[in-house]
Amino acid sequence: MNTEIENIFNNYPEIVKSKLIKLRELIYTVAQEQNLGAVEESLKWGEPSYNTINGSPIRVGFKGSSCYLFFHCQSKLVSTFRELYSHTLTFEGNRAIVLNSEKPLPEHPVKECIKLALTYHKVKRLPLLGASL
Repeated sequence: MNTEIENIFNNYPEIVKSKLIKLRELIYTVAQEQNLGAVEESLKWGEPSYNTINGSPIRVGFKGSSCYLFFHCQSKLVSTFRELYSHTLTFEGNRAIVLNSEKPLPEHPVKECIKLALTYHKVKRLPLLGASL
């Protein structure tokens, strides 16, 4: 983690900091498990952003006591996530997964959503982005 991004994480309120760090770790874990190559970590709109060569960027951030995974709003990502995981995850429009920072992270569906985002340009033409119900 570069110093600029580390400073961003260090300035987050404690209530969300550990969950956002866990989301960052999940992004790197999924990229490694899927052999997606290097993860580019940068700042976009003042928030940590992550992408792979065939992926669509994922930003992590917070509002109040909720943690967010933000996705490109003109992609099919969030609409697909909603179809697959509406019983488990909460969404904001067509751009974000909203996670309560005080509740346990629903790791399996979040990892699957991260995988679809990090492989988006390979799967965007497949039904449900290649995921199965």
